[in-house]
Amino acid sequence: MARNIELKAHARAFEELRERAAALSDDAPLIFRQQDFFYDVPRGRLKLRQFDDGTPAELIFYQRDDRDGPKASYYSRSPVTNADAMHALLAQALTTRGIVTKERHVYLAGRTRIHLDRVDGLGDFVELEVVLAPDDDEEDGAAEAHALFAKLGVSQADLVAVAYVDLLNEGLGKRAA
Repeated sequence: MARNIELKAHARAFEELRERAAALSDDAPLIFRQQDFFYDVPRGRLKLRQFDDGTPAELIFYQRDDRDGPKASYYSRSPVTNADAMHALLAQALTTRGIVTKERHVYLAGRTRIHLDRVDGLGDFVELEVVLAPDDDEEDGAAEAHALFAKLGVSQADLVAVAYVDLLNEGLGKRAA
């Protein structure tokens, strides 16, 4: 399984974060409108990700702890040629846990993907994924994530421990700024 270090927080000043992320990235952001269908599975999380722009869908399985701060995420991804048929099949076999719809701005800063997300029903978030090679140390990835959050001006008080689907299911939408 591939792995990365993830860190997520509420984004209080989305436009300012976009400017800071752009300054840290060598390239223009990729912007996607995504819809993630989550399914109940015995361990980890399974989601079918669809894109509005015609990008091929993906089936993604991942495992990570639900806790504040940087955390290791182990994941596998597979392209899906017929997303509607795949969703129908998965919905027959498994319970659909929830659907997350978002606009995602992706900035690349070295080996880190900076996601600025506008999540329908929840609000704005910033998420980092520090991509790790097989021999990379997770603590180094966590330190890198913390340093990048500091450069972006993200407060530790805004950290989010769980996935968007969990926030939606718990009714934990927008926080007061």
